[in-house]
Amino acid sequence: MSIRCGHFVTNKTWSFGKPGSSPPIIQASNPVYNLCMCKFSVCAIAMAFSSLLAAQAPPAAAPGRGGAPQRPTYVVNPDKTVTFQLSAPKATTVELSGDFVQGNQALTKQDNGVWSITVGPLKPTIYNYSFAIDGVRVPDPQNPMVKLGDRSSESMFEVPGATPASYDIQPVPHGTVHVNYYDSKSVGALRSIWVYTPPGYESGTARYPTLYLLHGSGDTEAGWVVAGRANMILDNLIAAGKAKPMIVVMPYGRPLQEVYFGASQQPSDRNAWENDLLNDVIPYVEKLYRVTANADNRAIAGLSMGGGQALQTGMTHLDVFHAIGAFSAAARGQNIEDQYKDFFADSAATNKKLKVFYIACGKTDSLFPGSQNLADTLQKHDIKHSFTASEEGHVWRNWRDYLTEFTPQLFR
Repeated sequence: MSIRCGHFVTNKTWSFGKPGSSPPIIQASNPVYNLCMCKFSVCAIAMAFSSLLAAQAPPAAAPGRGGAPQRPTYVVNPDKTVTFQLSAPKATTVELSGDFVQGNQALTKQDNGVWSITVGPLKPTIYNYSFAIDGVRVPDPQNPMVKLGDRSSESMFEVPGATPASYDIQPVPHGTVHVNYYDSKSVGALRSIWVYTPPGYESGTARYPTLYLLHGSGDTEAGWVVAGRANMILDNLIAAGKAKPMIVVMPYGRPLQEVYFGASQQPSDRNAWENDLLNDVIPYVEKLYRVTANADNRAIAGLSMGGGQALQTGMTHLDVFHAIGAFSAAARGQNIEDQYKDFFADSAATNKKLKVFYIACGKTDSLFPGSQNLADTLQKHDIKHSFTASEEGHVWRNWRDYLTEFTPQLFR
């Protein structure tokens, strides 16, 4: 079984095992909880590089043992600039990269071996970043907020705003995030899904609609909670009466076997992932959770690679999903009408089934032309939809906003 690492944010309960099990196999209720849930190879490399970096720095006293805790690597200043200070006295070069700067930014070395740089000012939101130490890219060794995917790892920090953001922990009722393992016949492996249940699910008997929420190519099934804070977004929207209570299912988006201590076998079936969702994940969820199992109460959405999967599966299975969300979707094909002939063959029939078709993409995103083309084609066929052309590019701060805008439209 693969070993994974990441940063888990919740303000109520996280558990392994079946919902309502007493007690769960593992449970935590800290506001911020570091969860080991990343692919072994990425986690091992990140830890090795962080150890090399830590070896360069002078020893720091352990918190709670008579000494002060390590100083944070970054500080958000009152003017919304951010100062990074990294101790690496033996390094020749240190560079900063992130989704808030263009290219690598060189840090300046001080006499005490601390490298520093100030960037910004930055608008309030969550950002990703990493360092390059003598050309070797590493996450921040002193920041526990880490987004580890199946290909790379990055650290995260937040520039707070004057009021709480849609993804911030707020004093409202909180739902639960479960991690469940299921036997995928389509992929031929044991796989996991992350499932958000809304406040009151564990203590009630009501049935709920379901959103199947898909991650991008560099992430895992943990991505929408770890980086996207989807659970916090839903908590806040539900508490405000803006979104209906719903279950959110987050599966792994690659049809790979979950054993990473050797070569991972790619299934010969090119439709293995879609078959896994339709034939393994959905039946498993609808057996294990109290869901309303019909197309009116199912939605599918995703970002980037997951957005393309949401389009492919949603537009070809209107008998399963009556709502589709495409966030910065990987929809590069120009012949959309040829790709989805049945979808466009009878616009009236499609509109009768389709309750929500939400498309959003940043104007500077390389995938923007595909989203624009999709929206134009839908408009040509008079198929109801909405298209949000936001600022910036292929970044998590857009996808959190899209989820915040999309979910209130569902299951009305």
